[in-house]
Amino acid sequence: MSRIANCFAELAGKKALIPFITAGDPNPGMTVSLMHGLVDGGADIIELGVPFSDPMADGPVIQRASERALIHKVGLRHVLEMVAEFRRDNAKTPVVLMGYLNPLCAMGYVEFAKRAKAAGVDGALTVDCPPEEAAELQAALDAEGLDTVFLVAPTTPPERVAEIARLARGYVYYVSLKGVTGAGHLDIDDVARRITALRQQLPLPIGVGFGIRDAATAKAIAVTADAVVVGSRLVQEIEAATPETAREQLTHLVAELKAAIR
Repeated sequence: MSRIANCFAELAGKKALIPFITAGDPNPGMTVSLMHGLVDGGADIIELGVPFSDPMADGPVIQRASERALIHKVGLRHVLEMVAEFRRDNAKTPVVLMGYLNPLCAMGYVEFAKRAKAAGVDGALTVDCPPEEAAELQAALDAEGLDTVFLVAPTTPPERVAEIARLARGYVYYVSLKGVTGAGHLDIDDVARRITALRQQLPLPIGVGFGIRDAATAKAIAVTADAVVVGSRLVQEIEAATPETAREQLTHLVAELKAAIR
């Protein structure tokens, strides 16, 4: 059983909290400490963003996080080193790398999968890799026992959902609104209807993200979702904090979100 599957099994029907931060934001020296801060607050799985210069699915908040990391020249190799450092003190919390195909392609899928496994990564979510183009990457990840997490959007047709159901490992990430991360106002009832429909096709846990900004929204989404993913709001917290207060503020906010979905 993968570390992600084991996490959901141990939750036994309780809802998972999946916080997202960008590796290297606000500087490379803080990322591992912030990851431990997320766990201290109650994170069940961590999504760690790989900085990318053209993050097409991300709104301005996460784009700025990537820009801050890229100023320090944080690349995929550095991100893997950060995960390896995190693993020295945490062998339990799953870590999923979230980003775009170019860095993985540049390293080579097989090489990436081997290095990710050695570092302690549990899965990868590549925003711009549709299921129709995922065979080579998935074969490399499968060979190392890593999960491939796919996005499902409100506009995803049933035939593509069926293909994602065949390929996905770990969990499926439902994008709760049309647009970029952190944008718009959630229609909770619409999300609930779509999750109910997706469960007819998807055998894996469904996490919901994009647009969850506070405890009340997280609580409402958790009624039907298996996991709540929060990114932009946490990145904003890091952005507004000082280096001395960032971990404490992040832990406090994650604890609020965790309490709301219990």
